[in-house]
Amino acid sequence: MTNGTGMNNKISFQGVVKTFPMKGTDFTALDGVSLDIADQEFVTVVGPSGCGKSTLMSMAAGLEAPTSGRVLVDGRPVTGPGPDRGVIFQQYALFPWLTVRQNVEFGLKLASVPAEERHRRADRAIALVGLDEFADALPKTLSGGMKQRCAIARAYAVDPQVLLMDEPFGALDALTRVQLQDQLLATWSREKRTVLFITHDVDEAVYLASRVVVMAARPGRVHRIIDVDLPYPRTEDIRLSAEFRQIRNEVWTSVYHQQPAAPAA
Repeated sequence: MTNGTGMNNKISFQGVVKTFPMKGTDFTALDGVSLDIADQEFVTVVGPSGCGKSTLMSMAAGLEAPTSGRVLVDGRPVTGPGPDRGVIFQQYALFPWLTVRQNVEFGLKLASVPAEERHRRADRAIALVGLDEFADALPKTLSGGMKQRCAIARAYAVDPQVLLMDEPFGALDALTRVQLQDQLLATWSREKRTVLFITHDVDEAVYLASRVVVMAARPGRVHRIIDVDLPYPRTEDIRLSAEFRQIRNEVWTSVYHQQPAAPAA
């Protein structure tokens, strides 16, 4: 299943199969997943527990390798992690002894970026996520939402073309979650990265994305791809609109009322 954009694809999953050894046999986490994501597109992936959402993202990040098939970024096979892809997990993974600025600079320091350039890029990323006033604060003084904004700033600082986000707002309260969704979209509208965003929340999937990929479980497959024909910028009025409810109900039904996979012959 593709987006029909041909050479504009930023990420391509081509017949991806992923198996894991389990109790003397192989467990198939993903079975023949093909999906194209266009440059600067915001795609969310949602599905029932065990559908392989996080495995899909890990392969795009280069943290897992396909058992068969290929994952491409910019037409090149993914063979490991790289600075062209920023990865953000649900856990903040901040260094507690470093300030916000030092956390954001960490990847740049590993890449041997000179100090002056490092500071400039870190300060810009911190401003993008609205943490200017907390640049010198330690993580223990930040709320959960602020810690996640710091993690997002760290990913932006290395200037990736692709953002891979695995349920980054899943551990946050409902109000903070909505606020960070709006801030993420505001940042994306300015920066125009390609975003692959994994979530278990149907409302979040619809609100953020131009397309929602619905996965089927066990083994993980692309069940449906649903276009979200709602304008950007997204607003509270859009959340309350009949059009949003209609798409949300379509995604919900696709996720939670799937027919079980046919048993293997």
